Amino acid sequence: MYKKVPFIKKYKFQFLLIFVLLLWYAFSLPKQLFKVPTATVITSSDGSLIGASIASDGQWRFPQNDQVSTKFKTCIVQFEDAYFYKHIGFNPVAIFKAMLQNFRSGKIKRGASTITQQTIRLSRNHKKRTYLEKIKELILATRLELRYSKAKILSLYASNAPFGGNVVGLDAASWRYFNRSASDLSWAEAATLAVLPNAPSLIYPGKNQQKLLKKRNRLLKKLLLKKKIDSLTYHLALVEKLPTKPFALPQIAPHLLQKIRIKNKGKRMQTSIDKHYQKLANRVVKNHYNILKQNEIHNVAVLILDIKTRKVLTYIGNSSTDKAHQKDVDVIDKPRSTGSILKPFLYAAMLDSGEILPNTLVADVPSQFGSYHPENFNKEYDGAVPASSALARSLNVPVVRMLQSFGLDRFYHYLNDLHLKDIKYNANHYGLSLILGGAESNLWDLCKSYAAMAATVTHYTEKSSRYYDKEYCEPSVLKDENISFGKLSSEKTVFDAASIYLTLESMKKANRPQGNENWEFFDTSKQIAWKTGTSFGFRDAWSIGITKDYVVGVWVGNADGEGRPGLVGLQTAAPILFDIFDFLPASNWFEKPYDEMQEIDVCTESGYRASSYCTNINKKFVQISGLKTKPCPYHKLVHLNVSKTFQINSSCESVAEIIHTPWFILPPLMERFYKRKHPFYKSLPSFREDCIPNGANTMAFLYPKETATIFLPKDFDGKVNELILKVAHSKPATRIFWYVDQTFIGSTKEIHEMAIVPKKGKHLLTVVDEFGTEIKKWITILER
Repeated sequence: MYKKVPFIKKYKFQFLLIFVLLLWYAFSLPKQLFKVPTATVITSSDGSLIGASIASDGQWRFPQNDQVSTKFKTCIVQFEDAYFYKHIGFNPVAIFKAMLQNFRSGKIKRGASTITQQTIRLSRNHKKRTYLEKIKELILATRLELRYSKAKILSLYASNAPFGGNVVGLDAASWRYFNRSASDLSWAEAATLAVLPNAPSLIYPGKNQQKLLKKRNRLLKKLLLKKKIDSLTYHLALVEKLPTKPFALPQIAPHLLQKIRIKNKGKRMQTSIDKHYQKLANRVVKNHYNILKQNEIHNVAVLILDIKTRKVLTYIGNSSTDKAHQKDVDVIDKPRSTGSILKPFLYAAMLDSGEILPNTLVADVPSQFGSYHPENFNKEYDGAVPASSALARSLNVPVVRMLQSFGLDRFYHYLNDLHLKDIKYNANHYGLSLILGGAESNLWDLCKSYAAMAATVTHYTEKSSRYYDKEYCEPSVLKDENISFGKLSSEKTVFDAASIYLTLESMKKANRPQGNENWEFFDTSKQIAWKTGTSFGFRDAWSIGITKDYVVGVWVGNADGEGRPGLVGLQTAAPILFDIFDFLPASNWFEKPYDEMQEIDVCTESGYRASSYCTNINKKFVQISGLKTKPCPYHKLVHLNVSKTFQINSSCESVAEIIHTPWFILPPLMERFYKRKHPFYKSLPSFREDCIPNGANTMAFLYPKETATIFLPKDFDGKVNELILKVAHSKPATRIFWYVDQTFIGSTKEIHEMAIVPKKGKHLLTVVDEFGTEIKKWITILER
């Protein structure tokens, strides 16, 4: 009996073939259609192009953009594929008409490729046109239609179509030929770009202009007939001129582009840059650079941070100098000597730890710490200055003494908490010079730290007296990157809010550069806490300013480290800083963090907590940690005669005739310089001769004993030998201070000897002990 064979089994090879073909069809389209290198593109926070670097294959090809402007979309469809929205990847009617016309003419005169087919051809790198290749394109085109929407296919085509020369894609073409984004193109411009991919090697701006003009105008006529544009638009479009040569792409933030390209090569990245501020800051830097280069100062860097968001608003890694002066070097993240820019951190640390109050007097006298001999910039001394004034005036000697008093290791611990990555050696490596530029840091880290300090005060007052535990976080240059300040806590992160607030108040009082000196007398003036810094050898000039909303950081110098006369923070960096603040919006000043402060009695003259002997007292809000500072040590009760001209005691005067008076008394060396700047300072009267107490300090020269002429012999190498001065003191542990011709040369304790090499001639030797006792001697130096 005949057995019936199942249909599937009978045609199994045919079914298998169909299955394989369907499987091939399903996976015939690559997952990533285009695998070509693209340019690195950065945009501002509002999406405007601010920089791009060419793709690695030398093409101006921007990354894929899914957004295609309406005008270009209309133009390209009308020019290339009028039935684009109706076909499934190919147009059989167009194919038949093209084949018929080509057959009659005996050569290819007309194409029939749809936009979808052209997209496939572009993805296959323009393989040779054969019938087999056309069939493959047709099949892949249908597959592309199944995978993507029409809008997506249009975007793929627009992003990868050739536009002449080395320009690929609509976005690059818009900027290269019309110097604007595709969304801002006119109808004439969109029509020009729509006809370019049709023959990009033959017709593009600057080549065959008449042919290009005719093709554009034919397309505009078609748009009019299809009622895509009105008559007025058509006639206005006709008179628009064609571009004659490519424009250079915007390079508003070239060093930021360079920074982002390292990790995001070939990508389109939206930054947090405010394009308006960036362009204004570029203009400020350019104007100052044109002046600075006349003094052979060639490099400038500027960073602006939004304190609230911790986003970068402006990034200028270098000035517009030349290659010979390292124009491509991004200075913002490069380590440079800090100069005085770390001083506010020390001031805040001492307030935070309760070592000082804001106006505690600090010695400003000639000082030597081993072989280290710091000097003030103006080579002068005030004797004693309030700590806040030492900060505002950036005095070196008082700040070094503050650091010595506070402790180098303690301060180094605070700097570690600020995460200044270029301060990478131990504290002893830097020594006391750490506070005057002995260490290195970079503009990014410094601005980050100052921004965090300012935000600490704001957050404390806005968040019910609490702190964020990640306040000192990294800023970001990307718009959509989330920055977390962490969790709220009652514990401070580095400095307490009151210490920071008082530091900012002191920085606000710094004398501004020429032209801004009288800012306090104008209602429209902005309150800015700011600090400058100048490194040793005039190699680096810094200026950083802070308001409630912004931190502006400026570095000026030479990238190769060459120093220049006049390369000083106040003269070169500060004017740039204030020109930038001129265009930034004004900010309210910080609110006082009352929960971290307490009102106490403060001695007016000394800035210490008022003792019972202080006569002039002010009530001041200070940081709570300041309550443990010691009372004023400079006000003492002294015993004077009735006329207050001499000190007396009960051994030489009756008790009834003794006036007990509080007196502001500075140590002798401090007093010596303090009196020059404070004419109303009254020195403590000396003891009346009959009241000198037993055991009063006595001091005398051991060598030379008398006024003498001294011969200083020379060594065999011609070097003059030193003169060893010697003094005896009744209390050897007393510190004494040595002067030659009114110039301080050092101090001694225990062993009172001082080696000098005076010049030929007459000299006055002066020795003063810490109690004010003074002896003098004239000597004459001769050489043999």
